[in-house]
Amino acid sequence: MTIEHIEQQIIEEFEQFDDWMERYNYIIELGKNLPLINAEYKTEKYLISGCQSQVWLHAAYEDGKVIYKADSDAIITKGIVALLIRVLSGQTPDAILNTPLAFVDKIGLKEHLSPTRSNGLLSMIKQMKLYAMAFKAKYK
Repeated sequence: MTIEHIEQQIIEEFEQFDDWMERYNYIIELGKNLPLINAEYKTEKYLISGCQSQVWLHAAYEDGKVIYKADSDAIITKGIVALLIRVLSGQTPDAILNTPLAFVDKIGLKEHLSPTRSNGLLSMIKQMKLYAMAFKAKYK
């Protein structure tokens, strides 16, 4: 499935909710369903800098695609990273690097986060794209 198709699904899911409290609850549920990351990746090496809460992100390269795993100690942040993983994991490095992640603006996510959480979101996206860039350089 393409990034654009997944983003459209997310946009449609968020359109079902009347207000942001319902959307926050949905984001929290997404975080609860995020597969557990291996304990070996919950170390300083995998922490994303720039996040108010702790977010660990690991990436692997399998069959030409980037596979992300993550966890966070904050429930909203865990849900946000779950959304990003849903969109980006299993995609090629080029697809990840070339996507503007339009769904973030279309669902109003950035504008409904505190400034520190919004910075954290940008840090997560940046780190995911850095992994994609590294894999692209290594495996071209």
